[in-house]
Amino acid sequence: MFRGQHEHTMDAKGRVSFPARFREVMAGQGGERLVLTRGLGDAEHPFLDAYPAHQWEQFERRVLALPRFDPNVVRLQRVYVSAAVECELDSLGRVLVPPALREHARLSKAVVWAGMIDRAELWSAQLWEEVQKAASGDLSFLKALWEQLKL
Repeated sequence: MFRGQHEHTMDAKGRVSFPARFREVMAGQGGERLVLTRGLGDAEHPFLDAYPAHQWEQFERRVLALPRFDPNVVRLQRVYVSAAVECELDSLGRVLVPPALREHARLSKAVVWAGMIDRAELWSAQLWEEVQKAASGDLSFLKALWEQLKL
């Protein structure tokens, strides 16, 4: 499980360390490959989704089972699947984020990896801070979620 927030620095070539705790999760699942793609958030706060390759492959199988000509499925494939790039972690545990994805997510030097249970998100530190500030202003949504989770 991917959990927690981890601040890192991206170098000029677009390499950023994948958090050691996240690498441990991946190693336990037998993989060293990530799939990066555009996150499906709002346009003002873009980010990247990072999946272990085997989980991405499971996702692709589920997408293949959907009605091929459904307009929403086509849009998902065009926006989310077509942007996906498989990346290897190097010997130092870094991932090279392709330029198009760096540009999409407005990534520069300061970045944040956020654990999302089955995947991680990669954010510009500035955008992450904005989203966190906005979310902390109204936590009323948590009550409904607690009830759904039966906590």
